[in-house]
Amino acid sequence: MYAEFDESLVTGNETIDAQHKELIDKINKLMQCCEDGGGKLQAIKMLDYLADYTDFHFSAEEKLQEDSSYPGVKEHKQKHAEFEKAVEELHEMLEEEEGPTDAFVQAVNKNVIDWLYNHIKTFDCSVASYINMKSNPNLV
Repeated sequence: MYAEFDESLVTGNETIDAQHKELIDKINKLMQCCEDGGGKLQAIKMLDYLADYTDFHFSAEEKLQEDSSYPGVKEHKQKHAEFEKAVEELHEMLEEEEGPTDAFVQAVNKNVIDWLYNHIKTFDCSVASYINMKSNPNLV
């Protein structure tokens, strides 16, 4: 299953939406590598690439939240840490196997794609709404 950025994932914050699109592109490159029978080293490289971009994205999101005094920043950071742990577990899974297995692909679907969709639709949209309301108080 490939990830797709659709209207349900639009937060309204152009920077964050662009980063989410890039994140989804990196997830899909990992999935393509698995589908094409890419070896263990290629899958690890793609997972590392995803992890690096995730770190960049989460840092940007957290800075945006801190700069706007978002009240849920602590909980949001905890959710990001959960995702980072899931990616570490995927890395361990790859290290233990000959390459990306069906179980690995299923874990990516559950722990990366499904998690990301849910996170964007709940936490990230909440942040974007808060920032939008704070910068446009007359719209409330």
